[in-house]
Amino acid sequence: QVQLVESGGGLVQSGGSLRLSCAASGFTFNHYAMIWGRQAPGEGLEWISDINNNGERSSYADSVKGRFIIARDNSKNTLYLQMNNLKPEDTAMYYCARYLNPGSYKPGIQRDFGSRGQGTQVTVSS
Repeated sequence: QVQLVESGGGLVQSGGSLRLSCAASGFTFNHYAMIWGRQAPGEGLEWISDINNNGERSSYADSVKGRFIIARDNSKNTLYLQMNNLKPEDTAMYYCARYLNPGSYKPGIQRDFGSRGQGTQVTVSS
């Protein structure tokens, strides 16, 4: 079955950087677009970025555009999120998830995080 394992979170000062990873298994990774989302305490799950199956197309929420970079390495079945210039408001649990259907991609359209892993916590101190 689909398994996604997020890692790379931690505590960082405002202005710092982190790189999150999402190791995928149980499906043909290079057939699916992928998404990143986050959930702050007391808030709903927020979509922040997605990338198509071959890594050539991506999109970002306005809240992270210009600071975060999504990427993937299909040879390693791994999705990444490079987070730069972090702010306290970026503090959240971060999740990756798989698109519902293989071969499909429309920037920003999929907000279904049903396949997400356990998440990785990012805390940004001011």
